[in-house]
Amino acid sequence: MFEQQPQNLQLHVQQLANEALQKAEPSAWFEVLYAEAQGDTTQIPWAKLSPHPYLQEWLAHHQPFVKGQKALIIGCGLGDDAEALAKLGFEVTAFDISATAITWCHQRFPDSSVNYVVADLFALPAQWQLGFDFVFECRNIQALPLNVRSGAISSVASVVAHSGVILLISYLRDIEVQPSGPPWPLSELELKQFESLGLQEVEKTVYQESEQFDFKQVRIEYQRSSLA
Repeated sequence: MFEQQPQNLQLHVQQLANEALQKAEPSAWFEVLYAEAQGDTTQIPWAKLSPHPYLQEWLAHHQPFVKGQKALIIGCGLGDDAEALAKLGFEVTAFDISATAITWCHQRFPDSSVNYVVADLFALPAQWQLGFDFVFECRNIQALPLNVRSGAISSVASVVAHSGVILLISYLRDIEVQPSGPPWPLSELELKQFESLGLQEVEKTVYQESEQFDFKQVRIEYQRSSLA
């Protein structure tokens, strides 16, 4: 989120997020931002119009995949990550809280096999519980303030099937106090919550700090045991 973006766009996003927080609607600002963009991808800080490079790197080292495995993209944005998984044979569901973002996905990929849907991370469909072999969570949790962080992590973890995998990408902070944001990077203590929810860390890669932020980035692969 936010790499190599104009400072005025960063400040606008932070203003929208803080206004939503004051209204006790911490994720409402996503729809506002997508609607304001009016189809201009330069106004969406995380829109690269290509799959996330850390996801691509992970996928390249973990093929082949079993065709037809179910995958879920958390906060799919404009759909590039979802399309990458679909091309590898996954049966992909991708959701975003922003109806505008989902409409945008349909417009960009009109013949896609991906099931793009509007959904709220804090009120996911009951049938998604333990329902996906692969879950991709990229910087959505860090876009939510710490007072709802535990609920967001629990919701993300809940959709990982037995023997399923979740790949998480986020900024990482070294202290437990809440930094100014967004983004609000995750702490090691918050990451431990995934393990308390039945997920075991399989692989962790820490990347160099970005040019604009003092936070490191992390990619973690978790897996739920077949008996969890």
